[in-house]
Amino acid sequence: MVKKPNGIMSEFFLELFSEEIPVNLQKNAREALLQNFKDFFEKENIVFSGKSLSFSTPNRLLILFDRLNKEVIQKAEEIRGPSINAPEKALEGFLRSHNIMKEEIFKKNTDKGEFYFYKKLEKKIKTVDLLKENIPQVLEKISWKKSMKWADFNLKWGRPLKSILAIFDNEILEFNYHHLKSSNSTYIDKEFEEKKKTFKNFKSYKDYFKNAGIIIDQNLRKKFIERELKKIAKRKNLVIEIDNKLLDEVTNLVEQPNILICTFSQKFLDIPKEILIISMKHHQKYFHTFDQKGKITNQFLVVTNNKDTKGFIKSGNERVVEARLSDAQFFWEKNKSQNLVKQITKLKTINYFKGLGSYFDKIQRMRKLGGIVSDELLISKEKVELSSSICKVDLISDLVGEFPELQGVMGGYFAEAQGFDKDISLAIREHYLPIGFDSKTPKKPFSIALALSDKLDTLVGFFGINQKPTSSKDPYALRRLALGLIRLSIENNKEFKIRDLINYTLQLYQEQGFEFNNKSVQKDLAEFLTDRLKYYMKEKDVRIDIIDASLKSFGINQITKIYKKSFVFNKLINKEIGMNIISSYKRASNILENELKNKELVLSINTDPALFKNDYEKKLYKKIHELRKYFTSINKDEDYELTLENLAESKQVIFDFFDNVKVNDEDKTIQKNRLELIQMLCKTFDNYINFSIIEGV
Repeated sequence: MVKKPNGIMSEFFLELFSEEIPVNLQKNAREALLQNFKDFFEKENIVFSGKSLSFSTPNRLLILFDRLNKEVIQKAEEIRGPSINAPEKALEGFLRSHNIMKEEIFKKNTDKGEFYFYKKLEKKIKTVDLLKENIPQVLEKISWKKSMKWADFNLKWGRPLKSILAIFDNEILEFNYHHLKSSNSTYIDKEFEEKKKTFKNFKSYKDYFKNAGIIIDQNLRKKFIERELKKIAKRKNLVIEIDNKLLDEVTNLVEQPNILICTFSQKFLDIPKEILIISMKHHQKYFHTFDQKGKITNQFLVVTNNKDTKGFIKSGNERVVEARLSDAQFFWEKNKSQNLVKQITKLKTINYFKGLGSYFDKIQRMRKLGGIVSDELLISKEKVELSSSICKVDLISDLVGEFPELQGVMGGYFAEAQGFDKDISLAIREHYLPIGFDSKTPKKPFSIALALSDKLDTLVGFFGINQKPTSSKDPYALRRLALGLIRLSIENNKEFKIRDLINYTLQLYQEQGFEFNNKSVQKDLAEFLTDRLKYYMKEKDVRIDIIDASLKSFGINQITKIYKKSFVFNKLINKEIGMNIISSYKRASNILENELKNKELVLSINTDPALFKNDYEKKLYKKIHELRKYFTSINKDEDYELTLENLAESKQVIFDFFDNVKVNDEDKTIQKNRLELIQMLCKTFDNYINFSIIEGV
């Protein structure tokens, strides 16, 4: 909450100039710096309003508070010290820490005994004095993921710190931080450190660098780069897909952004586009381009830190790309013709994981597992087995050695170049997918079968050797794999007998002679997959009580059903349909629970219509049977919204029954029969999900 300022307000501005800070450290550092000062202001009751900003360039880390009170009022308070029975050293420490004499303290009884106290009087303190005294401690609290020491200095920083500019109320804020002394100047050229300039406030600082073409604000810098990239693309009639992660990265690599249009030889366009993209995007931080038909071009955009007046930067970047692509082209021509089938045995020499054999062992398991999955998908077993056999061969290729990010993708290209069926080539290309929450999910049956087999084999193996993720660590990305498996099921509307597939995979490991320490793999892995399913649904904004209700009703063999039932009910729960269902179930379950409480009644699963005394009982019984008949008639293609509509429509009959029928009849036989009728109603509703878990029931 922003506090209301009192008195005259002043600007506080701090710049820390260092050698270039890596991209992955900048964001955390500037955010931590700002938060540390906010915490300090809160602690010391320093009032600020208006802007509180942090900026960074490769060499500069800045914060700005443009409205701080010049004075801080410290209220009078009694500060408790040690117990009167504490050792003398404790009292001496208390006196030292508060810079007071023994004559200033007094004894006072509390509910915890007698203690020494010191009465701190109300006083005004200049903000500037608090800043001078405390800034070094605030800076020390920055937690760098990686830090370094240099020369004989004890200072730890992301990169060697060269100078500190600190200004408060247009004056130098003087303090010492390790070997450095603050001033009102900074280096204006990172290449020539003798060049320094003095500033009075942030405006003069910002204006100076703006005129020099340096954009201090990383957000403005990012917008500028994005805008310029789009301008150039439009001017050149190109299409550019701006990856936000790459944009963030180049934004933090430069402070004076300039965009260059570069080219590489058109001969390299015969190489698979993924190689071109990864060479430019991931390895060199360049932006690749497409033509209007979606075909990759030989033009790419480079974000540099200076104007390229002589063309040296442009030609240098082009030479780097040409060299990388020349190597890639050589490897491509060499690898694409190497027979995939003949190379399978070479996988015996590549270890998969300690305790899980080689990649040759893995593909043998995948081949058999894929055959079982193919039966569930009603596709060619032979094609699935063939794709399983050759899907890992690209791991021994030079291209994947050079570009490990392309494993699977290159295998698909090799298969295509050697004339394999399109289904097989695509399955190999996609078998690592989906990766993470938002990546593409395979849609073709052969791709699904291969991707599922690969993920399940990995999960079973790692759980078998007790390499399960912990709360804080997941070095083998098993959570991501499990999420991928779940997405394969849900996003393709397919159900797999996961428990049976886990057991079969365990059997395949045993047949190969692998003995696992973990004897509860099926149970552990089923629980793990359930947890990942829960995470997936929460990310889709499904209410947690609805998720729990679905998970209690159905097992891991029904992943798609669990998700869809939850998703549809979540969509309707606050609408009339959902409210009618909840109110009906709530009324029935509450009465049932209350009547059974403290009563030794054993209810049967059915009720006796011969004992009905009125039409309300008969109508409710009829409605229940209609719903039961509906539930027995639906198949895997159930329309979940229609199911909920049917449940909601029963509200009137249910409420008529409770409004007109005395459940707790004097005749115990009648009473029991009516309770059995209500129980039937609740159990019928629970065919959808376990409504008893829903909040409000």
